[in-house]
This record gives sequence, C-alpha cells and structure tokens, in this order.
Amino acid sequence: MAGTAVLGAALTACSGGAAASGHDGREQSAGPSKAAETRISVNLRGATATAGKPVTVTLTAGKLRTVTVSADGGGALVGRLSPDGRTWTSNRPAAPGTTYRVEAKDTGGGSDTAGFTTAPAGQVNKLTLAPGKNTTVGIAQPLSIVFDHPVKNRAAVEKALKVSTSNDTEGSWGWLVDHSGRDRVDWRPKDYWKSGTRITLDADLNGVDSGPSGGWFVRDYATTFTVGSSQVVKVDLDRHRLALKRDGRTVMDVPMSAGTPGGDKASWRGTAVLMAKEGTINMNSETVGLGDAYDKMVDFSMRLTWSGMYAHAAPWNAAYFGVANRSSGCVGMSDADAASLYRQVRVGDPFEITGADAKGTVAEGNGYGAWNVSWADWQTRSALG
Repeated sequence: MAGTAVLGAALTACSGGAAASGHDGREQSAGPSKAAETRISVNLRGATATAGKPVTVTLTAGKLRTVTVSADGGGALVGRLSPDGRTWTSNRPAAPGTTYRVEAKDTGGGSDTAGFTTAPAGQVNKLTLAPGKNTTVGIAQPLSIVFDHPVKNRAAVEKALKVSTSNDTEGSWGWLVDHSGRDRVDWRPKDYWKSGTRITLDADLNGVDSGPSGGWFVRDYATTFTVGSSQVVKVDLDRHRLALKRDGRTVMDVPMSAGTPGGDKASWRGTAVLMAKEGTINMNSETVGLGDAYDKMVDFSMRLTWSGMYAHAAPWNAAYFGVANRSSGCVGMSDADAASLYRQVRVGDPFEITGADAKGTVAEGNGYGAWNVSWADWQTRSALG
C-alpha cells in the first residue's frame, strides 16, 4: 500500500518489443519509443495515515482523467480536478480507521492504483438528533443536535451540516449548552416554519475531528421531516386561560392554573416548544428540586422543558382553574380539557406563555427555547459568522 504508484503501461507507447519489469514490479512495454516514466503521488500513505485531511492525488506529468478513492466497507470520496489536470483533491476528509484504494486514470488511457489506511480514532464522538426521521412536527420545532463529547472545532462541524428545505426557508445554526451540560447546535428558521415545509439534514461528519477531548466522528447522519398544520398554544398566566389557535382561528379556550408565583414553583414565560407527549407518568417534585411537594401519577402529560414544566391534567387543582396560579410550575387543566388538548397538539407546537406570574424566561437549552432569542442574536451564535 505505497503512497506512490507508477503509471507504467498506461503512459508508454506500444512498440511490440519484449515486456520488461518496471521498478514497481509491474510490467511495462519496452522499446525505442518508450515514454518517460510518470508517477502519481498520494498525500496520505502507509498503514497509520493521518485522518481528517482531504486525499490529494498528484500526477507529475500529463493530465489526470479520473480518480476514484473507495473505502473498505463501501462508499467513496468524491473530489475535483485542478484546472491544469495534474491534481485531484477529495471534497471530504479521510475518516479514521479506514482503508482506502486509489485508482487513477490519465488522459492517455493508462491507469494505476495505490492505497493507504488511516489510524483508528482514539475517541469517538456521537450525537443525538431531533426530530426523528420521517416525522411530522409543529411550526416551532428546530433541528437540534446534542453531542456526547465537547465540540471545539465548531466551524469544521458546522460546515458538515447541510440543511435543505422545500421552500428555501431562511434559517441559521446556533451553538448553545444543553440543559444536560453538553454541547448542542440547533438550526431554527427566522420565523416559524410554514405548514407543509419539508426539511432535510445531511450531516456529513465522517472524518471530522471534534477537537480536544471531543474525538472523531466516524459516520454520517441524516434526517428528513415535514411541518404540519400551523398551531400555537397561548397561555395567559394573568388571565389563567389557555387557548389553542389553528391557522389563526381559536379552536379551544379553557381555564387553567399555572405555577404559584413568587418562588421556584412559578411557571416560565416566553415560548416553549412541545417536546413530547408522554401520556400518564409519575411526577415527583424531588426530581426537579422542589422537595416533597408531590408524588403522583399524572394524565395527558405534555413536556415543555427539560427542567420539568408540563401541561397536563390536574383535577386536584380544580378550585383554581381560571382563578389563580397554584400549581408547582406546570399548566394544569381539567381531565376533559387536557385530553382534548393532548389529542390536538403535536410535538413542535409552540406554547407562547405571557404574564407577570413567572419566574423568568425559558432558556435556550431548557427544551427548545431558541425562540426567546432575537433573530439577530441567534445568527451571531453560528460558528461560521
């Protein structure tokens, strides 16, 4: 697997003379019309080549016609020829722990091969991607990527993340810290998605280095999802009302009781995005730092933040619906109203929460809080400027 190969028979004139062995052990024609020996050189060579660099194939004389760089296990690196035809460079870097075979053909009809193997990754970085593949989501759902390990080479990672939409939606990546403390990058549009938009992410990360303490990515990722109907849930903390609007029309308006103001039990304000419809779950206040305030099974649970804010059924709080905020931070409704809302909303729908009885604004990493950041500020969070 030498990094330099001879284009022998490919670059000599046929003379009908006896065959002679070239210096690389390959046969090449010999005779008075034998052309000058021509070589290709590959920038990566040997059994422990450095990953993370593009593959470069150079011809010392003449012009390359095609170059193919294939990887073990399938796949190939696509590249481009230089204007003078003497150099080919792959568009993507070589991945760690991979064996590559290089096949080069020149304009004279000759060909030759070379090969190399990259050193394995000392540490591998992986990610969690939302939303899931082939899902239908609400108009506020961002593309969100949470990384297992720190990402210091943010520009290199962001360059590998390619977003395409069916209607050329304007949007931007923004880096933040997830509620879990891990590095995260979200792509959100300037405004809410338009219904029917189809979004595709191609994360061509195989061979990208996260940077110190982060490790290498050793695979690509992809997802495609579609935006459903335009739905917004309006939560008014001061009026103690919740309304569901679909395509601008109010289809539901019910009394509710949110978090008790003046302390940790108060609700968040701002835009929260429905993260999951979790159904009937056990809610224990100790898991969110509220001591032993409650420990009960709760129906029609709709998660709004990682810190534990939900909309759900709260029949035990019926005396306060439409009257006062007296919950432990969640938006509570009657069984019937919670069931109706649960049936109609979808993951990605925005809950726009307004009013004075709040403890602050939903943070970007506490669920999907990017909508609480101005568009101008959000754009500055891109690693690519």
